[in-house]
Amino acid sequence: MGGGSSAKEHPLEYLGASAGAAAINYPLWRASAVGQSGFAVRMSIAGNTVPPSISPYLYAFAPPYKGMVATVVGMTWARAAIFWGSDRGREILQKRGVPDAVSTVVPPLMVSTAVQCINMPIVRASITLQNPDAAHLPDTRSALKQIYNSQGLRGLWHGTSAGILKTVPKYCTAVVVKDYMESILPHPDESSPTLERDRLWRSAQKSAVAGVAGAALTNPLDVIRNEMFKTNASLTHTVKHLYKELGYAFLWRGMGKNMVAVAIPVGCTIFFTDALIQMTNDRQRRKEQQEHDT
Repeated sequence: MGGGSSAKEHPLEYLGASAGAAAINYPLWRASAVGQSGFAVRMSIAGNTVPPSISPYLYAFAPPYKGMVATVVGMTWARAAIFWGSDRGREILQKRGVPDAVSTVVPPLMVSTAVQCINMPIVRASITLQNPDAAHLPDTRSALKQIYNSQGLRGLWHGTSAGILKTVPKYCTAVVVKDYMESILPHPDESSPTLERDRLWRSAQKSAVAGVAGAALTNPLDVIRNEMFKTNASLTHTVKHLYKELGYAFLWRGMGKNMVAVAIPVGCTIFFTDALIQMTNDRQRRKEQQEHDT
């Protein structure tokens, strides 16, 4: 990201972009978690029952925001690690003469797998807290404690297989598409009076396509993972149960919410990173110009 800038020079920009995207999109993630997990959400306004298609969104924006801090922190470091690690890994491999296809795919594959394994207990506890029936769990710590007490240490990593199958392809797809769009989109004219706006518009196009591609590909795996959290069943049993209950319709359960909850934050992370790097580079150029003039 960053229009040719080295990822090595901008770790704080990646972290800041991830933090902004995670904070802004927390309610969307919450709506997606509720929809894909099949949690029963019943809400009413002025005595009128809210339709099931809308209630998850209203529930997501309504307090209490249980587990919000842990969720935002977890998403922040995870996305920053994946995107920075992918870009930095590609730079290192390319300098060593590794083919572009390998240097593009291998870093996000390795980093996203490691991140998913490390982050899994927080992910599971955060989704557990979104269940309206979990009113007795006030925060992430209590959710982790309940999972540990009822299922042991292994229970904290239950669903890791589905999580990896979902997270790794999502970010590999997003990174590959991002890099592909970076290579084919025309660069703005450096002499244009609207250069900064043109750069941001180019980044917005790249970010949107990458976010949508990652979200659309992995929706079925999101459904499977969240169902495993809810039922504590194995991967194979969960898939059989979903197919028996919903048929192939389970593949797109919560698709609309997932497109919003995944495509937007992933796209925002890429766009914010480009914008922050652009701001840093512009500030550095102005500083160098002032030093040269003096």
